[in-house]
Amino acid sequence: MSVVARQGFKYSIIGYIGFLLGTVSAIFIFPNDFEFYGKLRYILPTAEMLVPFVVLGISYSNVKFFHTVERDGKKQNMLSLSLLTVFINFLIFTVVFFILPYFYPKFRHSEAWKIKEMILPLVLILSFCAIFNKYTSNYKRIVVSNIFDNLFPKIANLGAFCLFFFALSQNITAATSQKIAFAFFFGIFFLMLLGYIYYTNKLEKIKLDFNTDYFKKNNFWKEFFNYSFFGFLGTFGNYLAINSFMIGEFMGMEEVGIYSVLYALISLISIPQLGLFNISAPIINKTLADRDMVELDRFHKKTSLTLYFLGAVLFSCIMVGFPYLTQFMPKNGTMLREYEPVVWIWGSAVLIDLATGFNGNIISLSKYYRFNILVMLLLAGLTIGLNYYFIKNTDLKLIGIALSTAISLSIYNVVKIIFNYFVFKVSPLSIEMIFVSIICTLAITVAIVLPNFNSNLINLVYKPAVVLILIYIGNYFTKIFPIEDYLNMKFIKSVFKIK
Repeated sequence: MSVVARQGFKYSIIGYIGFLLGTVSAIFIFPNDFEFYGKLRYILPTAEMLVPFVVLGISYSNVKFFHTVERDGKKQNMLSLSLLTVFINFLIFTVVFFILPYFYPKFRHSEAWKIKEMILPLVLILSFCAIFNKYTSNYKRIVVSNIFDNLFPKIANLGAFCLFFFALSQNITAATSQKIAFAFFFGIFFLMLLGYIYYTNKLEKIKLDFNTDYFKKNNFWKEFFNYSFFGFLGTFGNYLAINSFMIGEFMGMEEVGIYSVLYALISLISIPQLGLFNISAPIINKTLADRDMVELDRFHKKTSLTLYFLGAVLFSCIMVGFPYLTQFMPKNGTMLREYEPVVWIWGSAVLIDLATGFNGNIISLSKYYRFNILVMLLLAGLTIGLNYYFIKNTDLKLIGIALSTAISLSIYNVVKIIFNYFVFKVSPLSIEMIFVSIICTLAITVAIVLPNFNSNLINLVYKPAVVLILIYIGNYFTKIFPIEDYLNMKFIKSVFKIK
């Protein structure tokens, strides 16, 4: 079994473990206190949103130019100067952060300013981790970095939350309990950085080399930083971090907590998309190189239909089961029930995203990769603008944020569909998607109008079961999706094969 195959298999396992840990915690543990969970979920996304301004895309250049510097024996030089540059950028960023209130006094009243003691150090740690993450990926080792990036943040959230409640149960004041929890939270990320350093050193002993002669030669530094700049521009599409930050600033931490739990639930719809890029990238690369647009279009439609069908099935089950699932959540589950429209709106947007398949990957792997940066900036601009409009001009609260996300994400995907159609003559859309939508809509409608039992557990099981049965029957007659290819022992056994 090759290194890539082993790493890919382990990467997927870690990804699913992290996904399950985060989702189960968000549904059954974090609703105990949305306000404190909201603080945890505000700190990390805000730090993640600020990291690009410190890293400035240098992490991507550590991948792009790795083989060049490896050939010249300057790997350690590139790593050392990258870390030094990030540290200098952080110092400049910190100065700007503390000067900003003199030009914009309202900034002192922001949540980011109030908990800057947590956010700023976290920005530095995550910035260093971003460099090590990309650098170690050059050795075709992605499992350890996935443990750091996927599991550690979830452990930090869950551990800090549980510590907070344990401290309160010991009659420790809320303020002190919060400090203990935050110390654990920050400690996990500091441990993650130490882990990255140890692992990088294990792959190849770190030898700090801050000499700049190599980068000055033939103005290599210009090429390095030009590529970094485009990488930096491509990091602005993180609408989830933008949402968490704006909700925390304009609505409150409790709303951030509710938003994060709803996101964990809605992200179930995206399960079929996990690992899609890793699987499809070689095929996209080959078809683009061969200029075989007919095959690319066929593969694009097939993959998009598969993602949309599986996502629609999960979405349908969530829709009919959500009201009963909230009954099994802690005392605050009723608050989530009030935001059921968020699940409908946001879930529909995620379905549209699934229906577009690997639209963005086609662009990013082609010579038009800069266009992806433009649409990323469009997504960020739309998200910020629409969020601000709904927050300031309506009383919709999180429903407004969901509408903002749905509108911006849909426009973002439509632009990419149009671009790919005119440039590559490929499209993810097919007539079968309409039939999938009709079947799932009918299944949801029937399940909702069916009578309820007195037991929420029975309702939680039987209504999604009805949806699955009706979708299966509808698909049996329309032959949209080859379910029989997946519901057999041969396929199940192949899933667990290592090779």
